[in-house]
Amino acid sequence: QVQLVESGGELVQAGGSLRLSCAASGRTFSTYVMGWFRQAPGKEREFVAATSWNGGWIKYADSVKGRFTISRDNAKNTRYLQMNSLKPEDTAVYYCASTSGTVVTPHLYDYWGQGTQVTVSS
Repeated sequence: QVQLVESGGELVQAGGSLRLSCAASGRTFSTYVMGWFRQAPGKEREFVAATSWNGGWIKYADSVKGRFTISRDNAKNTRYLQMNSLKPEDTAVYYCASTSGTVVTPHLYDYWGQGTQVTVSS
């Protein structure tokens, strides 16, 4: 079992920045891929970014390329999502998740955090 806890979501103005954190614990997850997803009201959960444990594989959704950066601190078992130049359309609940493969499809991820709300005001 892997436990994931997100933090860092809050209300921010358009053009601002936020950094989300995802702390992982439980079973060793050195082989796991960690991903970020988001879900806005009335919409399906969508992929945002993902990285392998060693950083050798990184993937971003087109909608966030150049604005969001995924990073890791293996010593702290934590992944981060730095979000810059935020837009109102980035408003959503953001979830971190883990899986054992280099995939971006939500249903292929095994473990999920509880989510953290990001609201971007115009």
